[in-house]
Amino acid sequence: MSFALGFLPLGLLLLGFPIFLVLLASVSVALLFFMDVPLTALHQNLFGAIDAYALLAIPFFIFAGELMGRGSVADRLVNFVNAGVGSVRGSLAVTTVGSSALFGAISGVSAATVATIGRVMLPALRRNGYPEKFSAGLLTAVGAIDIIIPPSIPMIVYGAAAQQSVPRLYAAGVLPGLLLAGMLCAYVMWYARRHRIGGGDRFSWAAFGRAAARGLGALGAPVIILGGIYGGVFSPTEAAAVACLYAIVVARYFYRELSWRDILASAGTTAVFTGQILIIVACANVFGWLLTVHQVPAALVQWLTDLHLPGWSLLLAINVLLLAVGCFIDPLSAILLLSPLLMPLVTAIGVDPVHFGIIITVNLSIGLFHPPFGINIFVAQSVLKLPLESIYRGIVPFVVIYLIALGLITYIPDISLWGMRLLLN
Repeated sequence: MSFALGFLPLGLLLLGFPIFLVLLASVSVALLFFMDVPLTALHQNLFGAIDAYALLAIPFFIFAGELMGRGSVADRLVNFVNAGVGSVRGSLAVTTVGSSALFGAISGVSAATVATIGRVMLPALRRNGYPEKFSAGLLTAVGAIDIIIPPSIPMIVYGAAAQQSVPRLYAAGVLPGLLLAGMLCAYVMWYARRHRIGGGDRFSWAAFGRAAARGLGALGAPVIILGGIYGGVFSPTEAAAVACLYAIVVARYFYRELSWRDILASAGTTAVFTGQILIIVACANVFGWLLTVHQVPAALVQWLTDLHLPGWSLLLAINVLLLAVGCFIDPLSAILLLSPLLMPLVTAIGVDPVHFGIIITVNLSIGLFHPPFGINIFVAQSVLKLPLESIYRGIVPFVVIYLIALGLITYIPDISLWGMRLLLN
């Protein structure tokens, strides 16, 4: 049994097998050779994991992001943010951060933001004298904000795994997302001043108004999605469905940029991406069931309790563990595997489960652009044609910024909980 739960998953991971096959193979071996449990338990847990209403929001949000990303939505968002930033030092870099956050409030998919915003901003950053490594690091890192700012797919998965309210998680993620975006903006403005990189055109209300009018359709998406959720008009799943309808109306009839062929292509991409997510959800759930049957979470809680660690050091240890795991496993798999194990620990020291969900999300967002397997790195390399060396050198200061933000969010719970109380009350 120890082989099935220990050496087998580790060996398969080192051999490069997909995470869902690693989990499924481990459980199958355990059931066949070490447990007196019928194999029907396997498929019952597999299908039971994805039979959750909250998970229905995932394909809808992905589809809405795909639809909005196929036209000129990214260009309109960039022009709107750039007109609002004006002539401050580093205005193009600030625009990159702001437009990525806005696009993330539509799609919630980090890799899509890196590719979509990167195609628009990378040529402009190069023309205005930004070093290649800075541009590479910036575009790779800012996409990770998308899983913190709602609508966030990892938050939906955490809500389903930890039995937490998705609207509460979304509300709790707003201030941490804005904090991180603000810290990134402060850094890029300091960088531009230090390297004497100029700003954009002087702010003009007329130019800002024109950009807002052109981007009105795109800007309405996050307002409708988040406003509807926080206003109690509809649930996150219903909001995701409304977002799809809104995206079709705006891109097809308002901007007249989306063909029926594009809609079908978006549906195909959504189906593939959703299938990848749900198979991980199913396999992680059945692996978690296996651990629970053998009382692994209870043993872990007892072991850490016997160490008598203070709360702050336990949170530090959990963050280090999450950072290490996030470098090798995608955020969804890490959330599904670790949140059931860690939840008893953090609740025992009085950490709010919603706050812990934000800690996990912010922590694992770093793994999206951290070597060796950060998905944003490979997107930037393949789609934006950026050299890997430039990306690795450029991400260092952004990793530091994310770590500082993670520390603040971990040890100041009100950064998450105050915003949640404000928005939901």
